[in-house]
Amino acid sequence: MNGKSSSRNLETRSLLDELRSFDKGGFFDLGHPLLNRIVESFLKAAAIGAIQAVSREAYFTAIEGSGIDSSGGDITGAKKHRIPHLQGQNNRKSIEALVKNTGKESLQWGLAAGMYSGFTYGLREARGAHDWKNSAIAGALTGMAVALTSEDASHEQVVQSAITGAAISTAANLLTGIF
Repeated sequence: MNGKSSSRNLETRSLLDELRSFDKGGFFDLGHPLLNRIVESFLKAAAIGAIQAVSREAYFTAIEGSGIDSSGGDITGAKKHRIPHLQGQNNRKSIEALVKNTGKESLQWGLAAGMYSGFTYGLREARGAHDWKNSAIAGALTGMAVALTSEDASHEQVVQSAITGAAISTAANLLTGIF
C-alpha cells in the first residue's frame, strides 16, 4: 500500500510543488549529481549570457540614438563590440543577427559554467577535497576552453585565458566566507 501511495503522490504533484522543490535540488534529475550540476549550471549561465547580450545591444542602440559619447572618445570604438549586421533597425536581418549572437553568447556562457561546475565536481570526487587547487585547475581548463571558442584563438590568448580563469576561480574560492 505504501508503494501505491507514494506513486500516486508523485503523479499528483503540481507545478507549484515542482518549483518549490527547486531550492532543494534543482529542476533536473538526470540520474547522477554530476549531470544535474552541469545542466543546471549551463542553463543558468546561458540565460545570464542571453540577458547580457541583449542588454549590451540595447545600451549601444540607445547611446547611438541619443548621440551621447559614453566612451570618452569616438563612438566607433564601442561599435566593434556590437553585433555584426545589427543596424538598430526593425528589419529581419537585424533580428536574425541579434538572435544568432544572443545564442552564441548564451552557448559560451553556458559552456563555461557547465565545464567549470563539472570540473570542480569531478576533482572534488577524485581528490576527496574541495579546495583552491580544484578551483585553480577547473578555472584554468575552463579559461582555455572559452578561449578556444573565440574566432581568432591564438596560443597567447589561450594561455592568458587559462591563467585568468585559474586566478579568478582561486580568488573566489579563497574569498568564500570572508564577506
